Order: sequence, then structure tokens, then C-alpha cells
Amino acid sequence: MLWDRRTGRPIGPVVIWQCRRTAPFCEELRERGMEKTLRERTGLTIDPLFSASKARWLLDNVEGARVKAERGELCLGTMDSWALWNLTSGAVHACDVTNASRTQLFDLRQLKWDEESLALFGVPAAILPEVNSSSAIYGASVCVGKLPAGVPIASLIGDSHAALYGQAGFEPGTVKATYGTGSSLMTLTAEPVISEQGLSTTIAWAIAAESRQVRYALEGNISVTGAAAQWLGEFLGLPDPARDVARLASDAPGAEGLYLVPAFVGLGAPYWNEAARGLLTGLTRGTTAAQAARATIESIAYQIRDVFDVMDAATPAGLSALLADGGGSGNDALMQFQADILGRPVLRCEAADVSALGAAYLAGLAVELWRSEKEIAELPRERTRFEPRLSSSEREKLYAGWRQAVKRALS
Repeated sequence: MLWDRRTGRPIGPVVIWQCRRTAPFCEELRERGMEKTLRERTGLTIDPLFSASKARWLLDNVEGARVKAERGELCLGTMDSWALWNLTSGAVHACDVTNASRTQLFDLRQLKWDEESLALFGVPAAILPEVNSSSAIYGASVCVGKLPAGVPIASLIGDSHAALYGQAGFEPGTVKATYGTGSSLMTLTAEPVISEQGLSTTIAWAIAAESRQVRYALEGNISVTGAAAQWLGEFLGLPDPARDVARLASDAPGAEGLYLVPAFVGLGAPYWNEAARGLLTGLTRGTTAAQAARATIESIAYQIRDVFDVMDAATPAGLSALLADGGGSGNDALMQFQADILGRPVLRCEAADVSALGAAYLAGLAVELWRSEKEIAELPRERTRFEPRLSSSEREKLYAGWRQAVKRALS
């Protein structure tokens, strides 16, 4: 988002993460051979999902934006920066290292905005936020509605990163999946690992109290998971689309060879193919709406396995279980099928919002409510465990059908 530094008013639209309007420019960058350079510096593949090409689009398509940006009259930021700006009445323009690391403009090792990436995307350094730790005092609130003035703002962090922290996933070998509109899997690594298998390298968090200790992670971003249920519900004209699809799916014991590949905005990790398109395959005259709903719910679990398998191969000790959170994880049938198709236990965190919990933990460290991650790790957490029930042969037969459906979507 771009806003006027003097008035604080946005000067153009918010461009959301699922928007594909910058796909032609991303393709141009690939043709210019920039993939390897950007991946090594920023940890990210070239894709419209990330912020840099969106920032370029705003500067080029909002009247007068580029001229004002060159003069330093504008601010650019993701939603954390925008919230912080408003909570401090424009006193602080900043972000944390996790959100910076998702822009494709930030050098993961140097921990600063990368001049060559800024030049490549045409983003002036003058409009960017200051980068700080995920757990640090950014400033104090002004009076906003019921929020009083003087409340310390003590944490900024990306939502997926916060969920891993909220799960107390403080050691490599722990992997979490957040089930939302899309989904994200993340696992810590000892150092920045540049994946050649469709995963993104990211900064997991940094804590000011620990001399800005930076932790790194591998992440797999899936563009459409829960949104697929919303789409099918709207397609079927159901009154409460996503919830009604989940209820409808429970009427079918299985999808009976039906697969939905929800490539509505292309496919994200581990495929990164923006030209892929959604399809429903395996239809027969006897296919029911309940089976279509079941295939939609199962598509979430299949996509999680796609990323999980790649992460498992990239993790020296392997991944023994999956920690689950987010709205979609409340579906018991999905969690059971997830365990079945992974062949690993799934441990669902019963906290209402694990991302908010992770941000709260980090804020608590900054204001010394807790003194260490060890104290946070020892806090009680309610988890529900789902054990795999399918045989290995059944699991791999189902998954082979999914891979065949994805192959068709990609072509």
C-alpha cells in the first residue's frame, strides 16, 4: 500500500497477496534470467504473490506516485506498517524483519533493503519503512477509539511466522501448517537454506533482547485452500458457503476418484506455476454434490502434503508430525484426512488464533512479561492429536490420483 507521508491518506488501492496483476512483469524478469539472483538474495522465487512487483505496479499506475516517491513524499508498506503508522499517528514508519523478508526487496543475510533489488523493481529507498526486530518497542499508541494513548507497541510479525512462534516451534524439525484462505507451512532452519524445490527462504523472527538474534525458516505458500470451499459453496448457491461445504462433505464417505485442483490463481508452492488453472477431474454420471464437497476439502490436505514432502526431504532430521492451526483446522474430518494422507500424526492447537498468540508472546518478551523462550515453551497448550488410519497402499493410491490431476492442471 502507498500513502501520503504528510496527510496519512492512501493514494491508491491496496494490492492483496492473491492478486495476479503483475504476472506479465514477473514473466519478463524470468526471461531476463533474474530468478537465481533474486532467490539467492531474497530467498523468494519470482511470483506475483510477493510484494516487490505490486509496489512497482502502484508506483507506475497511480497518477503522480513515482514523482512523489522519488521526492520521499510517500510511504510504502505492508499492512503491519500501515497499522503501526495509524496507531502512532504517523510518528513511526517501520516493519519487522519477517514482513521485510517477504517483499523480495530485503537481503536475508545483510538484513537490509537490497539496493540492486530496489533498482530492479524501481522502488525508491526513501519510501520504505525502517526494519526492526519482531519483538521490540516500536513506539506508543495515540488514543484510537477505545485504545488509550501510551500503550507500548511491542511486536510486529508476519501472520504465518507468528503462528509458528505461537506453536512454540522453536527448534528445527518442527513444522506447522496454518489453514486459512490459503495455507502456509513453515519450519525452522539453522541458517538460510536456498531451496531448489519450490520452497521460500524466510526470516522466522528476530528478538531485540537477544542482540537481534535472527532465526531462519523454510516456507511453502499455498494460494488457495479454504477459499476453495468458499468457491464451491458459492457455485452451489449454499447460504453459508464454506461451512455448508464442510457439512455437505460429511455426507460422502469418500470422493470416489474425484479430485479438485483449486488453481484459481495458478499454483503456489511447490509448483509456482501462475498459468495453471483449476479443474475438477474424475466426474461420472453418478457424481454427487457431497462428493464434490469431499474432493474440495481433501484438496486442502493434498496440497499440504505436496509441501510437507518437500520440506521433509530438505530437513536433515526429517519431520515426524504436523502442527496445525488456523480456521480450517477446526474441521475434524479434514484433520483426520490430513493425518491419513501424510502418514504422520497431526496435532491441532486448540487456541482460537495462534498467530495473535505468537505476536503476544513476542510482545511479552519485549516488555519483560516473560524472560525467555524457554518460559514460553513451558506454557500449557491444549492440542488434539489425529493419528493416520489409512494403509500405506491406500494412501499412495489416493495421492497418485492427486498428482495426476495436478499434472493436468499444470498443462
